[in-house]
Amino acid sequence: MQTMEAHPRPLDHLTRMGRADAPALDGRAGSLDFAALDRLVGRLAGWMRAQGLEPGDRIASWLPKTLIACAMPLAAARAGMIHAPVNALLKHGQVAHILADSGARLLVTGAGRAATLEPGDVPGACALVLDDALALPEAGLEPSTADPDALCAILYTSGSTGRPKGVMLSHANLWLGAVSVAHYLKLAPSDRTLCVLPLSFDAGQNQLLSTWAAGGCAIPLDYLTPRDVVRAVERHDVTTLCGVPPLWVQLAEAHWPADIAARLKRISNTGGALTVPLVRGLRALFPNAELYAMYGLTEAFRSTYLDPALIDSHPTSIGSEIPFAEVLVVRKDGTIAADGEPGELVHAGPLVAKGYWRDAERTALRFRPAPPASRYGGVAVWSGDTVVRDGEGLLRFVGRDDEMIKSSGNRISPSEIEDAAVSSGAVAEAVALGVPDERLGQAILLVARGQAGDEARLRAHLKQELPGFMQPGTIVWRAELPRNPNGKLDRAAIRREMAG
Repeated sequence: MQTMEAHPRPLDHLTRMGRADAPALDGRAGSLDFAALDRLVGRLAGWMRAQGLEPGDRIASWLPKTLIACAMPLAAARAGMIHAPVNALLKHGQVAHILADSGARLLVTGAGRAATLEPGDVPGACALVLDDALALPEAGLEPSTADPDALCAILYTSGSTGRPKGVMLSHANLWLGAVSVAHYLKLAPSDRTLCVLPLSFDAGQNQLLSTWAAGGCAIPLDYLTPRDVVRAVERHDVTTLCGVPPLWVQLAEAHWPADIAARLKRISNTGGALTVPLVRGLRALFPNAELYAMYGLTEAFRSTYLDPALIDSHPTSIGSEIPFAEVLVVRKDGTIAADGEPGELVHAGPLVAKGYWRDAERTALRFRPAPPASRYGGVAVWSGDTVVRDGEGLLRFVGRDDEMIKSSGNRISPSEIEDAAVSSGAVAEAVALGVPDERLGQAILLVARGQAGDEARLRAHLKQELPGFMQPGTIVWRAELPRNPNGKLDRAAIRREMAG
């Protein structure tokens, strides 16, 4: 994008950002140009209105990446409804919680998923409609005149630390997030984005929205293996691909013919920090692609990105604030931390969400007044993540406060141990946990994906790279590690397994 429009519009206006006859969606589910996408959004919005729903009602979708699923966020916005997308991988109990918590009036899903629901999963006030039974009207709704500050989506977090929380997002939140990402990724109408992340995930939904903001084409993909991703890059002339670290690990291990790998112009990472070996591997594997390291949280969508020109010299950095974001590193007393001093990442500005749906208590804990030094002021998201800013203004992620290991009086970042483990070459992935210990308070347990026969090599490397108080007392080897529905390592599941 050559320019960046700071004035938010209703979200459904994204259908008018591309040339009418330019491709907007392509893939297994079918192809639509921007004019056809606008018609589909209008017809789907008209169908929603015809179901007797009121403005502000919640509409849930539990679908694979069909054309209807991709149009849902814009159609609900056009109809004045609030969309609550449900991850396609969730099970009936998790779906039941989201339907009840959101107060959904309508669930659109497929026959196979509907068959897995049990009595009581769908609240009595919620109608269930199968996607293949939708009878869309020929005449659809025109683009809306909604207040950009009005709610249009509730995105549920993965629930790895308890029941999923619904994050309330406005038209402006999603519009400005789309424009911001399209701008700093330098997306253009000629770009084609392979959308592999779940559409219920903030970064997954933004794959669609930012591509459309730039007038480009989104290619939704439900994949089973990394090879499916490689084939899709080849088949659809993909230029842009975003993933989370566990997916990048798998893609780095996949076979990429040189001519296919060379097609990617940009690759980006969110949902966790990249390790130095993975950065080096991706840079070698995709020689023509700019690599964007990013950091975000659902409560503010995204906070930082690293200029690709700096990735080789700063491979562990999460960069600096994205457009429309203000990111501060704050001490416990609310003052700004000095360069090199750890502090909490606090995000202010128009990307900050509206809080948690029907949860004033948890909203008050996370959404609090911005620090006095903020140029935006108002409500900020206090992330609970510890970061350090260097003298160049670049941030490095240290760890989450609720995941820090307290051993022998030391506060230890799990990510430091995990990064050191992966850099040894003996493990592909690792999770460090603190476990109760009478002498230390907590001892360090490392769960590693790899071969137990490499333990001596791993321990030798850790002793070389880390001080004694950061050495794992126990290393548990696994052929695979559990992942949550967004593809991230499921730390809570690993912790439960180790505790059992």
